[in-house]
Amino acid sequence: MTIKLRNGIFLAPFHPVDEDPTLCIQRDLELIEHLDRLGYDEAWVGEHHSAGYEIIASPEVFIAAAAERTRRIKLGTGVVSLPYHSPLMTANRMIQLDHQTKGRVMFGVGPGLLPSDAFSMGIDPATQRDRMVEGIEVILKLFAGERVTQKSDWFNLVDATCQLRPFTWPHPEIAVASSVTPSGGKLAGRHGFGMLCVAATQMGGYDALAINWKVANDTAKENGRAMDPERLRLVGPVHIAETREKAFENIRFGFSKWQDYFAGISAVAGRQAMESQGIDDLIAQGVIVVGTPDDAIAQVKRLQAKQGEFGCFLQLAHNWADFEATKKSYEMWMRYVQPAITGANVARDEAFRWARDNKERFIGAAMSAAMQTIAKHHEDEAKKSPKAAE
Repeated sequence: MTIKLRNGIFLAPFHPVDEDPTLCIQRDLELIEHLDRLGYDEAWVGEHHSAGYEIIASPEVFIAAAAERTRRIKLGTGVVSLPYHSPLMTANRMIQLDHQTKGRVMFGVGPGLLPSDAFSMGIDPATQRDRMVEGIEVILKLFAGERVTQKSDWFNLVDATCQLRPFTWPHPEIAVASSVTPSGGKLAGRHGFGMLCVAATQMGGYDALAINWKVANDTAKENGRAMDPERLRLVGPVHIAETREKAFENIRFGFSKWQDYFAGISAVAGRQAMESQGIDDLIAQGVIVVGTPDDAIAQVKRLQAKQGEFGCFLQLAHNWADFEATKKSYEMWMRYVQPAITGANVARDEAFRWARDNKERFIGAAMSAAMQTIAKHHEDEAKKSPKAAE
């Protein structure tokens, strides 16, 4: 079965520290509205608490506002860093959002990406992946309506349960972040979760794609499950314009600031140091796309060749260009990239070729019909004349 590729964004978000943060958040909301009008399928919103650049601390609060402004786009936490929150509080917030959005929310989970976040909370980064697993397994019990009594070194639940049941049966879709390590793949395989490959085009993340997907599939098989490639999402940075020259001109606005930020947190998995990499090198390596719709199409096909079929490509929202050029890039993706990947215009192409290839026959028949109509008209007029009446 061929999967129809869905389209979405992964909104960390990235905002330079010289811009007004209030306007940045408002612009992010406007962007989600724009994507909803264009027909994008998904938007995932990140959680970060330090480093100054990724300024949404609560994806749930943002999603609640975005849901009121949109009609069809699905909205996901990208991701809730489970070790930072009580499992009961997380479960309650997601169930509430599930009701408020009437099933449009998706639950992305992870251990927490920025080490500075963990250090700010006195959390040892070495404990985060184990805590993520512990947290989601409690949350699954709470989603199912169970009462949980469980004490950990980071939470304590006593006869705890959720007073609401999820709007979505049995619960909102769950996806786990996966970058370089196999931990995300193992968790996805054990529980049948989707996967958010947040570093799919980064060097380490791209190399790990097949490995982590195999880990997920092997683990799923061990647990009597099967992974669904429709729930596999790959993330990569893209900016497109009418020409490559225009695209390069556009990203002069903010690319260097974004690159400096990535270089500054290069120890984070999936965000390799890029201070020594030029744009041309990053494009040649497939890390980023800056160019035309054809370049974006080539990137998706490259990922499909590496990974096989997957369900959704998420453009990494990066603010390399100003807002108008950014919106235009997302529009061009839907106008030109999406139909090329999904084959939306196959029937139109066939219809156009058929009409063109049979032009002479069709035009000849039409001209003959026109001449016959004219001749018949003359005959009818002749019959009406007084002479014909005599």
